[in-house]
Amino acid sequence: MVYANADLTKADQAGEVIAFSDYWSRVAGSDPGLLVFDSKVTTYKMLDELASRNIIFLTLRQRGPKVLEALAALPATEWTTYNLKRAGRYRRPQIHEEIIHLKGVGIPLRQIAIRNIGHENPTLLITNDLTTAAKDLFGRYAERMIIENELDADISGFHLNALASGLPLNVDLDTTLTVLAGNAYRLLARKLPRYEQATPDRLWRHFLDNTGNVIVADDHVRVDLPVRTYTPVLIDAGYPELDIPIPWWEGRTLRFGFPPR
Repeated sequence: MVYANADLTKADQAGEVIAFSDYWSRVAGSDPGLLVFDSKVTTYKMLDELASRNIIFLTLRQRGPKVLEALAALPATEWTTYNLKRAGRYRRPQIHEEIIHLKGVGIPLRQIAIRNIGHENPTLLITNDLTTAAKDLFGRYAERMIIENELDADISGFHLNALASGLPLNVDLDTTLTVLAGNAYRLLARKLPRYEQATPDRLWRHFLDNTGNVIVADDHVRVDLPVRTYTPVLIDAGYPELDIPIPWWEGRTLRFGFPPR
């Protein structure tokens, strides 16, 4: 499923989580089982509406001074250390959880405070999921960072934050083309050893920002590429052996040529 709204304005962003839920319901036939989203795109009123529809949500809560003071006053025994099976740093978060009531939300919510993850102040999560283990909810929210990293890669690689026009049609088109380009880069990365997780910007610099000679024959088109630092990666990935049929080339195939090693 792909969902995008290039026409979203700051004035309308609070209702976007409801709009997405409605879209999901129309496509899937039921409301989403779990929504994980940024706190900036909703309000407590919208959280109450999600809860009334029995949609489980997980989002950040703003860290107000009184909340931080209360957390700072907690004894060490109120914090539980967990070991997370995940790559990277901060795999031993300390978590404190409690039931809270927020103005505008008609049900009690679960607040999960996390520290020892590289931030000066604890991170606060709120959810209407009262049963799932706190460490699992934290791990699930951390997965959201993968999406943000992908957006950051699209900004640096495709200038997603500098779309062609303020006209909605062009913005929608640019966004769609960015998604297609991102998928094309990702397919390329999967075929290159040690580049499976490379960003579009890195793939462009190492492989695509290049020159070459195009030779058109009766039965194929061959792209001859010069030797560069990263050419062995393409060779090891099997590009010299490729012979790809291109339907609109009148029976010709696509091949790649490399100088002898």
